[in-house]
Amino acid sequence: MKKVKIGIVGLGRLGRKHAENIAFRVPNAELTAVCSIVKSEVDEVQRAWDIKYGYYSFDEMLGNKELDAIFISSSSGEHCRQIEAALDAGFHVFSEKPLGITVEECLSAARAVERHGDKVFMLGFMRRYDSSYAYAKRKIEEGLIGKPYLIRCYGLDPVNAIQGAIRFAETSGGIFLDMAIHDFDLARWYLESEAKSVYAIGGCYAYKEFEKYGDADNAAALVQFENGAMGLFYAGRTCAHGYHIETEVVGTKGSLRIGTVPYKNLVTVFNETGAVNECVGGFLERFDRAYLNELREFVNCIVEGRKPDVTVYDGVKSTELAYAAKESFEGNKLVFL
Repeated sequence: MKKVKIGIVGLGRLGRKHAENIAFRVPNAELTAVCSIVKSEVDEVQRAWDIKYGYYSFDEMLGNKELDAIFISSSSGEHCRQIEAALDAGFHVFSEKPLGITVEECLSAARAVERHGDKVFMLGFMRRYDSSYAYAKRKIEEGLIGKPYLIRCYGLDPVNAIQGAIRFAETSGGIFLDMAIHDFDLARWYLESEAKSVYAIGGCYAYKEFEKYGDADNAAALVQFENGAMGLFYAGRTCAHGYHIETEVVGTKGSLRIGTVPYKNLVTVFNETGAVNECVGGFLERFDRAYLNELREFVNCIVEGRKPDVTVYDGVKSTELAYAAKESFEGNKLVFL
């Protein structure tokens, strides 16, 4: 079996997980090169996993013609530039979300994807590859709950990760682009409609550090979609009990919920505190299998010469909605898309 040789840029917490999946969990993929501006990350991974090439410059890695594909897990502000450069250099490309941190950047990336129609491009909306979310999609398509007319999404990060959120607040693009964009994508996917208008509110209720970036530690958005459906979105960075990702879709014949309680596992502990179920502690734990599934899909698309269901336009549309929510929050006004 021919292996797809991949070079990854970005070896932070999520990048390291992606690199590990490429190296050890996908038989027809090979982690051939690693790249980071943090020299110690490259040196450690290259030495520990016996990776053939290590780079401290992304542009230098693009000169490696042994590679078939580039996996982008760098900081959000680098995504679009690196997507375009990698495609122009002749590589298939996978990029983590968000597609970019401005709509203009995203449109430029979309044009690059259009220029290179022979290449596979995939965006990391991994929840579509989670078994529960995929199951819910199938049930909606089968008509189990009738016509969906409301979606409610909670995207809550654990408060014990707040210092990391503060550290990257300046370049994250804000709470709607950084966090709620996964929920915006799910809403478009489940409702099969684009957003028409949005009104967003929020504030710095516990951590004032976000204020100087025009950001919030908790925020909510009310969205009306073109088909008349409603969307309720809550993104927060101060969840006390863990990492809580919950989605509810309500239709004319019923409703379904995903992740109502973010159970760590099926164990219930009975002791002097009562009946206790532990919750998952972070996104890497909750979506471990989904990250692997999306990588397998990307590699299989390259091998089989087909395109993934998640496209660059999903990134563009979700970013447009996230920026409309940001504009609404900052201006305290209803925004039409």
